[in-house]
Formats: sequence, C-alpha cells, structure tokens
Amino acid sequence: MNLGNLFSGPDMASRLMPEWILVIGITAMILVPNLGNATFRLPIPGKSWRVPYFIGGKRFSFTGDPRLPQAIAAFTLFASFITALLSQILDSGVGASETCIAITEGAVNVGSNWCSSDATILRVDAFSRLMEMIFIAALLIAVIANWDRLPATPHHRIAVKKQRDEVVENRRLMRLLNNRRQVDFYLLVLMVALGMSTVALSANLFMLFVGLELASMASYVLITFNKETEIGPEAGVKYFIVGSVASAIGLYGMSMLYLWNGDLSISSLATAWAEGPNGMASIGLGMMLVAFGFKISAVPFHFATPDAYEGASGPVAGVLSTASKAMGFVALMRVLIGITLADDGSAWTVLIGVIAAITMTWGNIAALGSRNPKRMLAYSSVAHAGYILAGIAAIGALGPGDGSELIATAIIFHLAVLVTFKLGAFLVISLLECEGRGHKLEHYHGLARRDPLIAISMMVFMLALAGVPPLSGFLSKLMMVSGIISSTVGDVSGASLSEAMGSLSWVFWLAILLFINSAISLFYYLRICVVMFYDETDRNLRLSRAPMIRIAIMLCTMGAVVFGFGPLAEVLALAANDASMALFG
Repeated sequence: MNLGNLFSGPDMASRLMPEWILVIGITAMILVPNLGNATFRLPIPGKSWRVPYFIGGKRFSFTGDPRLPQAIAAFTLFASFITALLSQILDSGVGASETCIAITEGAVNVGSNWCSSDATILRVDAFSRLMEMIFIAALLIAVIANWDRLPATPHHRIAVKKQRDEVVENRRLMRLLNNRRQVDFYLLVLMVALGMSTVALSANLFMLFVGLELASMASYVLITFNKETEIGPEAGVKYFIVGSVASAIGLYGMSMLYLWNGDLSISSLATAWAEGPNGMASIGLGMMLVAFGFKISAVPFHFATPDAYEGASGPVAGVLSTASKAMGFVALMRVLIGITLADDGSAWTVLIGVIAAITMTWGNIAALGSRNPKRMLAYSSVAHAGYILAGIAAIGALGPGDGSELIATAIIFHLAVLVTFKLGAFLVISLLECEGRGHKLEHYHGLARRDPLIAISMMVFMLALAGVPPLSGFLSKLMMVSGIISSTVGDVSGASLSEAMGSLSWVFWLAILLFINSAISLFYYLRICVVMFYDETDRNLRLSRAPMIRIAIMLCTMGAVVFGFGPLAEVLALAANDASMALFG
C-alpha cells in the first residue's frame, strides 16, 4: 500500500483523517493570508504581459482581514474534532477495534492486521482518539477565547513610548499586541494540535518524542507571545531552558533503550522488558521519566511552571494546564503501562508513588501561600499531577486486571473533565486581563457585584477543582479513590483490626493522602469564592464585554456541571472505559 490508501476506504475517518485536516489547516494558515494580486512579467521582448501568481502583492480584502487566521484555526480544530468523534460513534466496533499504520521497507501499510507488528508507528484506537479529542477541545476553546484577546484595531494610532500611568500602559500594550502576529499565533496553535495528536497515536518512542517536541516548541513561543510585557519573555525563556534540558535527558534515555533493544517500538520494548531489563534499560527509562516529569509538572521538575503560567496569557496558560499536561500523561502511560507493566507489578511503582505523594502535597502547600490566582492555579495543577501519578502508581502495583482498568478509566475521565473547570478558571482570569487586572487576589474582590454570572462560573470552577459534589471534579476523584481502595482492601471479614491494617497495600495510603490533600485544597479554592462574594470593591464597573471569552467560559461551566452527573457523565465514563481497555490492549 501507499499513502493514497490513507484517503480511501469506508473507515477513512477512523484512520488519519483528523490529522490530515490539521495538516491542511496549517497549510491554509501559511498560504491563504498571503494571497494577493502579485504578478510577474513574461520575459518576451516588446511585450509587457504579466501573469498572476497570487502569493504576495496587495492582499485581497478577505485575505487581509485580521479575523481570517482565527477563523481558519477554529474551523480546522472543529473539523478535526468532529471527524475524530464520528470515527468513534459511526461504527460501533471502532471503540474496541484497532487500526494501525506501519512502515515496512519504505512502504506505508494500514490495517488492523499490523497492530501486532513491531513496524507499527501509529495506532488508532479508542484511547488515542479520546485523548486526541481532549487535546483539540482544549485548543478550540482557547482559540474561541482569543477571539477577543487578539482582535485588530487598525483605526487607532498606538503610542510608541511607554506610558507612565499603569492602566494606560496596559491598554497600550494590549492594543499593540492586538495588531500583530495574528497568523503566527494561530499557526502555533495548530502546530501544538498536530504534535499532541501525534503523541496520542504514537506506537513508537521515536514518533512519540517527535510529537512531544513539536507541541513543546510551539508552546514555548506561545508562552512568550506577550513579549511586550515584562514577565512574558522571562517566563518563556525559563520554560524553554528547563524544557530543553529535560528533553535532552529524555532523548539520551531513549537512545539507551535503543542500544539495549535495537528497536523503539513499544510492543518490541514490552517484549524485551518482560524478559528482564538490564542496567542500561533501567537508566534509560529513568531518564525518559525526567522528560515526562517536566511535561506533567511533577516535583521536582515543576519549578518553571508557575512562572510560565503567570507569563502566558490566560487561554495559553489554560492549555498548558490541561491539554499539555494530558499529553505528558499520555506519554507516561504509553511507556510505563505499555512497556514495563507486568503481572507482579514493576520496580518503578514505588518511585512513582513517592513522587506522587510529594507532588500533591507540595503543590497544595505552595498554593496555600500564593495570592496570585495564576500562580495559585499553577500550583494547583502540580497537585493534580500528583493525584494522577497516584493512580498510575496504583496501576503499576496492581498489575493488569479489572482494578487497573478502573483506575485508568478514572485517570482518563479526570484528564477529560479537567479541560472544563481548569481551563474555565484561566479564562475568567483572561477576562480580567482584558482590563489589565487579574494577577492579584484583590482584583477579585466584589466580582459578584461587578459581574454575577462570571463570579458564579468561577465559583463552579473552584468547587470542581476541590472535588465538591455533584460537579465533575468530584466524580473523577471518586472513581480514582474507589478504584484504588476496592483493589487494595479486598476481603477483610473476620480479621482483626491489626491484621486488616497490615494486609493493606501501600497504595491504599496514597488514596488516603489524596483525600487529605483534597481537603487542604479547599482552603485556597474557597478563598477565591469568599473574596468574590463577600469583599468590597472600589470598582463598580462591569468587566470587559469580550463576548467570545464569555461564551467559552459558559461552555466550560456547563461542562463542569453536566459531566458530574446524568447521561453525559455516563457517556464520557463509558468512553473513558473503552479507552482504558484499548490502553491495556
């Protein structure tokens, strides 16, 4: 078969159609905004005939519209999301079956019969499709929100010099930003989407690493996109340096795995690992965990995270805390569950458990002392990474089985619903950033009087992050904790208290620690709610209109509620269960 086979057949949507849509969108983003009336003269003596070639010259009215890049990005992401969704609901067997893409002797081969081959580089199944939809949904919401953050203001002159008044200077910087780099921003967003999709589908460590770096490099630029501000460039450079070092360490570890096994296919590495890894393999895996630890903001690889979130715009910070973090966990699960998981557990589980305990505790303690909502949410993101790491450690300790699948379902469900309330919280911050505020807790005083609907949405996001029922954050934590407890406690009827306590697995205490940390997090989440509803404010004006940001916030609010109970929560839970079954093969 050849590349043409990727565009043929009745199951085209279940193969790589969402990814091809992203590629087409990237191409359109490069070409369409540059279309104009450019011509060149034919070299014929005595003649002045000119032939149009359209790339360059004076742009047409529609290609010169600054809203065009936003429309291209939004349409591309929406089409890719719908195509991925249709691939899972049109065919009832898609959720349980697999379609793989393999390269053998330079030829591209597509079909389910290649899923057992070590030549497989991409795997399309329920897990990869659901994770891909999570990534694209987060990016699509961010694009919708940026519709108001990056508009064009061509009818007003912008002051060149820095203004003394802080409010006037913030407005000047925002208008300066709004007039620039429309294509650049949305091209980077689509590159992030393509990189994340590659990670979701990867069945080979090389492809996984390429996807990680494609998404990461674009993310570094998105963080520094507010280069006119003081903190944006510094935050981006810090994140880039730390991320580059982590990626270099992970790449070196991957090369050690290649030297050990001679192949980077996940199935081949899993077979070799089952026979017994040597020291080189263990060190290589450990070095790859360093790279993944940075991607998910696990302690001690989290130090650049608060600065990056503070320097980035609200929607970009929301993508970092949801889609980017989910991408890191996909890579982590592909390696730890796909390669090293054995019937009797794995050696890395205790290490992951210790990191999970430290990460969730440190993240919550650091958030307690933060009075900057962005940094508070950054440390909250660190704590949530610890919660998910606890689930992964439990999977490693339990080995394959129903209990591990239940915990994996909870992890995938949590990564999905996190897009609603975590990204929504950053969008509320973005709304305040439109007027040069939002970086101090005092800016939220009396928000319920200024804009009751936005304050209620922010309260929903905070309660969902804390895991308060009946919101979706509670359901995801409940699924994870119940999975750990039910799988580790077992039957203790007739046993004494000391015997029952002694028979508990160490993973059980991770579930208890998760409960304790959730209780700790209530303080700083509720602190936001208290100042919004009970503190006075010296500003009686409403927030910026920013209709698209408000639409994105309302979408996130509805998601945080409807995925906590009812039929939609059940549908998402079933999809997460199908994804976990596909993950375990």
